[in-house]
Amino acid sequence: MTAAIQDRPAAKAGGTPLVVRLLVLATFVVILNETLMINAIPRLMESMHVTEQAAQWVSTAFMLTMAAVIPVTGWFMQRVTTRQSYAIAMGVFIAGTAISAVAPSLPVLLLGRVVQAAGTAVMLPLLMTTLMTVVPERDRGRVMGSVTLAISVAPALGPAISGLILQLGSWRLLFVAVLPIAGAVTYFGLRQLKNIGEPEVSSLDWLSAVMAALGFGGLVYGLSLFGERDAHLGPTLGIVLAGAATVTFFVVRQLRLQRTGAPLMDLRTLGHRTYGLSLALMCVAFLAMMGSMMLLPLFLQNIRALTPLQTGLLLMPGGLAMGLLGPTVGKLYDRFGSRPLVLPGSIGLVASLAGFTQISMTMPYWQVLGLHALLMVSLAAMFTPIFTLGMGALPPNLYPHGSSILGTLQQVAAAMGTALVVTVMSARAGQLVTEGATESAAQLSGMRLAFVVATALAVVTIVVAALLPSKTSDSGHAGH
Repeated sequence: MTAAIQDRPAAKAGGTPLVVRLLVLATFVVILNETLMINAIPRLMESMHVTEQAAQWVSTAFMLTMAAVIPVTGWFMQRVTTRQSYAIAMGVFIAGTAISAVAPSLPVLLLGRVVQAAGTAVMLPLLMTTLMTVVPERDRGRVMGSVTLAISVAPALGPAISGLILQLGSWRLLFVAVLPIAGAVTYFGLRQLKNIGEPEVSSLDWLSAVMAALGFGGLVYGLSLFGERDAHLGPTLGIVLAGAATVTFFVVRQLRLQRTGAPLMDLRTLGHRTYGLSLALMCVAFLAMMGSMMLLPLFLQNIRALTPLQTGLLLMPGGLAMGLLGPTVGKLYDRFGSRPLVLPGSIGLVASLAGFTQISMTMPYWQVLGLHALLMVSLAAMFTPIFTLGMGALPPNLYPHGSSILGTLQQVAAAMGTALVVTVMSARAGQLVTEGATESAAQLSGMRLAFVVATALAVVTIVVAALLPSKTSDSGHAGH
């Protein structure tokens, strides 16, 4: 799919190519599904007579599958055409949605979620790779803003939309509502979608595929266990260390395959300095963002006694602001470069997290909304330039590998962010409870300390942002 750049359709100046519009719409639909189940956990527990820990697997299984499948997408997208990638990804997603809608038991529902995630895992790398291929460099920031809209608005809308749908009836309606939308997007997409470039014949190193699934999947699973109340530290650490060791062996094998054959995940992408810096910045920012997104619902529901729907509506404006600012940020990037956006964005990220270190039982809701909006707007100023700058620093043949590495590390960073804040919060709260503090006061203090840690991590983004070039052309493709 990446070989014949000369075959790409010319993008009209100032316009977004139709293929990118279609892929953004499809990506929005599949990513929206990722957060739809957040509010459905209590209803699921009651319907299927399962514990909260078991019900949480509808989210954990989705995240694990994403981490395991994304490393293979670089190889997959080089083997097939654009239309084939799209048809397979959306077909698998629709099949998983249908299985989930009629699931008679939790294991069948988990199977449906795994199938859904397998389709979702292909869509974002496909969108990123196609965008970098068909959009000229002068317009990439503006078009990448549409991608930011799909990536950020969909998760922000998920909890609020699911809260509204659940007012109408069963949790199954969440999947029933998605089915016709996904079907229509697939039908119209296949009618309009054109192939970009030509497939490349390459073999799959099955050992690398297994190591990637076990390594990244194990790492994400182990880190996610830290969020469970009855997690045992020894086995959890063992899973994390085993996952990290497997990822290390995976990396060594990829370095060897780069000399003798085709690697599953080409790590030569990391030799491009701008891509490496962008990746590091994205991971730290994503880690801080996911940590805060884990803490805020806990604060609003457990401490301030809001319902899940109220929580979703309170946090929705920030998510909408982030997504709707995407195209504007992209245009500013095309005109001024990354530094005027990423540096203020990283400072805003630190400021918003620092503000959350002052959460209390009496903090006004408008203040929570304002700090969350600042956090989301700051991330909007960072993500579009980071994605555009990092991917633009790669030669076209490395686009699929660059997007798959980025997607994989996003999942790991999300799990790390969640694990970090939950571990810090739980340790602090446990210490204060043994000293005689009430459970709510101890948990509140633990949340404050977790935000302090997230703030300290976010300071790293300011340092990395200062090292980034303003434009891809400043570094060129040869900046190894």
